[in-house]
Amino acid sequence: MDVSLFDFDLPDELIALRPASPRDSARMLVVREDGRLEHAKVRVVASFLQAGDVLVLNDTKVIQARLRGIREARGGGLDAKIEVLLHKRLGTDLFAAFARPARKLAAGDRLHLGRTIMATVRARGEAGEVELQFALTGAALDVAIAAEGETPLPPYIAGKRKADARDITDYQTVYARQEGSVAAPTAGLHFTPSLFEDLAARGVGRESVTLHVGPGTFLPVSAADTAQHKMHPEWATLAEAAATRINAARVAGGRIVAVGTTSLRTLESAASPDGTLRPFAGETDIFITPGYRFRAADVLLTNFHLPRSTLFMLVSAFSGLETMKRAYAEAIRERYRFYSYGDACLLFRRPQ
Repeated sequence: MDVSLFDFDLPDELIALRPASPRDSARMLVVREDGRLEHAKVRVVASFLQAGDVLVLNDTKVIQARLRGIREARGGGLDAKIEVLLHKRLGTDLFAAFARPARKLAAGDRLHLGRTIMATVRARGEAGEVELQFALTGAALDVAIAAEGETPLPPYIAGKRKADARDITDYQTVYARQEGSVAAPTAGLHFTPSLFEDLAARGVGRESVTLHVGPGTFLPVSAADTAQHKMHPEWATLAEAAATRINAARVAGGRIVAVGTTSLRTLESAASPDGTLRPFAGETDIFITPGYRFRAADVLLTNFHLPRSTLFMLVSAFSGLETMKRAYAEAIRERYRFYSYGDACLLFRRPQ
């Protein structure tokens, strides 16, 4: 498909720089199966669900993945300032990362990151990617990264303000468990303990998957046609016990409610053609565009996404391109807040 079909204009002032407080006070645009639009708040999401439905949440945890430091000069001393964004763990002491400016780095260069972290560039790839080997390893490296790193805010926020202590909490779901993401599964940022209590009282179940979100989630598609775009692979896991319970809920007539596009992509990666989920652990590069036939997800809670992004393509596949263009136009007209710290959409999948 022509990527320009997924473009739209967004006023800059609608990009949220801080989340709603409390979290579940965010606004929520509801998009029904037939395209009807309703305005609500996230705190009443339980009223749109029913007993037997199952929420599927991504329990990944954002790491303090942005590190700043200095390259050790080849002739001795320190010279160039370097910033790295860790995006994939390759071993106990190895990470793939994006470096800036990468042109100043070569294999063998030593980096002083923060006050306590030393790393060596093992290889330099394309698009600013480098492979870093750290002097520390395992848990000691994790502790150092947590102490020295910064919250890896998305570029549309980081370009306007620096990450601060509030973001350490704000840019993390209340149910985050599995460390490994460089971006939050942002639909989950709206949940609070009291909201989970309301959902449980409604008879809505809750299951977890894990997908470690990579930086590719923020990138617009640069190709002219969706067929020319390649997704950045991300590691995802669906445990056997969770798959069994979700399958049982569906057989009993419950709907599968994906909280965020990352949960949805994990479910679809793990689903058989008939919708039955099987255990899954591996990389997924599933790219969902209009015409895709959904196997597992019936409802999707998600935020508002960037123009020309793979995520806007996904929601357009779920609810229809024209419907989502109309929904986004309505959200802009009503001054909804967009992107990671913004408001939410509750999408009911259109008939396939």
